[in-house]
Amino acid sequence: MHRIDPAIIREYDIRGRVGPSLGPADARAIGRSFATVVRRAGGRAVAVGRDGRLSSPALEAALVAGLVAGGVDVVRIGLGPSPMLYYAEREQPVDGGIHVTASHNPREDNGFKLVHQGRPFFGEDLAQLAALAAAGDWAEGAGTVTDLDVTAAYVARLLRDCPPEAAFRIGWDCGNGALGPVVEALTQALPGEHHLLFTQVDGHFPHHHPDPTVEANLHHLQALVAAKRLDFGLAFDGDGDRIGAVDAHGRVLWGDQLLAILAEPVLRAHPGAAIVADVKASGYVFDRIAALGGRPVMARTGHSAIKTRMREVGAPLAGELSGHIFFADRFYGHDDAAYAAVRLLAALHDSGRTLTEWHEAMPPLVATPDLRLPVAAERKAAVVAEVAGRLAAAGAAVDRTDGVRVTTGGGWWLLRASNTESALTVRAEAGSAAALERVLAAVRGVLAESGVVLP
Repeated sequence: MHRIDPAIIREYDIRGRVGPSLGPADARAIGRSFATVVRRAGGRAVAVGRDGRLSSPALEAALVAGLVAGGVDVVRIGLGPSPMLYYAEREQPVDGGIHVTASHNPREDNGFKLVHQGRPFFGEDLAQLAALAAAGDWAEGAGTVTDLDVTAAYVARLLRDCPPEAAFRIGWDCGNGALGPVVEALTQALPGEHHLLFTQVDGHFPHHHPDPTVEANLHHLQALVAAKRLDFGLAFDGDGDRIGAVDAHGRVLWGDQLLAILAEPVLRAHPGAAIVADVKASGYVFDRIAALGGRPVMARTGHSAIKTRMREVGAPLAGELSGHIFFADRFYGHDDAAYAAVRLLAALHDSGRTLTEWHEAMPPLVATPDLRLPVAAERKAAVVAEVAGRLAAAGAAVDRTDGVRVTTGGGWWLLRASNTESALTVRAEAGSAAALERVLAAVRGVLAESGVVLP
């Protein structure tokens, strides 16, 4: 029997601080439990990969040991981005996959992303792993371990959907994350001119933290684009499933803005299709999808929730503000930042517009970044419920897809409980700075009634 700290069982993956809450014993128990789930569903094999964090090799070794002890055969694909693990899970004769990663979390953290039978493994599925471990209710066996390098095949798959005429001058910032070697191979085969930053995998992240949703992490890329007079720049997170971009002037395009660009060719191929965006996305994105003849669908934030919603509505494309872009059109339906980059090149070539021209054509909305307010894990859901109750009593227009999203005369605001941190997340958007401040003043008021301060 083994007790897994419930704090590391998040909504759509497992993630925690290595040492205090997560260690090799936990990894082995997670392997034993996942092997049990796979075996009882009639499966036998699991693909395993890892990112470049300093703790990932030890956690991967323990995870593999647990899977093997549970009677599962393991296909180790080694160091690489999470999307390469998803690719291997779909293309190899396996029944599931686990990638050792904490994505964009601090370097002291680590965790696991899981997929079973081609579908995300999250929510109650993860709770089941902890329950199996606590009871020691594990399958027994003696699996095998095989090493398989899928990098070349994965890069070849990425290249398949980029027309050879889509030649641009691009900067690429990998932030010393796990995608670096893939980007090196990819850019050698792509048309155009490519300038690479920080492709050497280094779990110390010596140049900047690999999180493209924080503009401070894009400064090296912005400087490169300016110095080389490039067409645009692309940046990626630590495990290569999120993309960020800057135009020729260094201005940031967030994930929802990239989704608005990518939606046009997809809807041309799939007229009237649903396109999914998360609750943090700009109102402009939903309007743009509708203007293109698509059906905008709002979904909960989180890669597993988005993938599930895509399946439910048959969407060929989805995206999040955070830079997760999901293609079911000609791809597997999971979030893959390198593939999103390739499809962005194709979309820009197809449109005849530069990324700068796309940026300038978008409405001049003013939005906050994700504002994270530290709140105890046991308190954050209660605060959202309290706010929702007061808003309902006041007759406000509230969307409860994920937390509360409130539309006002001057814009909208969102309050939700973070799925990965002990925090509340606030985001707001309006047509001007003055209007945004009025929206935020309203948010401060409703949060203050629950004892939470929005600075």
